[in-house]
Amino acid sequence: MYSYEPLWQTMKKKKITTYQLIKQGIEKKTIYNLQHNANVTVLTLEKLCTILDCSVSDVVKIEKSN
Repeated sequence: MYSYEPLWQTMKKKKITTYQLIKQGIEKKTIYNLQHNANVTVLTLEKLCTILDCSVSDVVKIEKSN
């Protein structure tokens, strides 16, 4: 299972809002998917890392399902 909790922590630390992500090319439906821990593309992860100037581990973590 994917968790995007690191993304929200990174955004808070860097003071970047979802509105700013949308303005920089991340679609609203992608924000929705991130908020609900749904799948996103590797390209989206790359865009997020570029916008936030961070690594993938600052955006997503993979948790084992029970």
